[in-house]
Amino acid sequence: METTRQNKIARLIQKELSDIFMLQTKATKGVLVSVSVCRISPDMSICRVYLSVFPSEKGAEIIKNINDNTKAIRFELGKRVRYQLRVIPELKFFLDDSLDYIENIDNLLRFEKKDDSQENNNEE
Repeated sequence: METTRQNKIARLIQKELSDIFMLQTKATKGVLVSVSVCRISPDMSICRVYLSVFPSEKGAEIIKNINDNTKAIRFELGKRVRYQLRVIPELKFFLDDSLDYIENIDNLLRFEKKDDSQENNNEE
């Protein structure tokens, strides 16, 4: 169970990181990175950030690039929230593939629905 303080800090970090990534991805055409969820540890030392990447084929490459530049991202975040937070948490980035999972389920359901309608037509 997350406390109110954890939720407020997570929302602040999510907002600022999304601004940082928006500015960084303007240089790269055709790639969109959005921060879907931030979860902060109870001692406020580690923040797990889940990123949604479009197109999803480039997701692993972009996450690797972001993890290689974690120090620079944390420094930029520190400059933005220096008056709100005393200690900037360590950032860990993960790929959020929930949208791909939902799309896969939708495709499977559509495929199943087509099969059912074809079977009903064959029975008549």
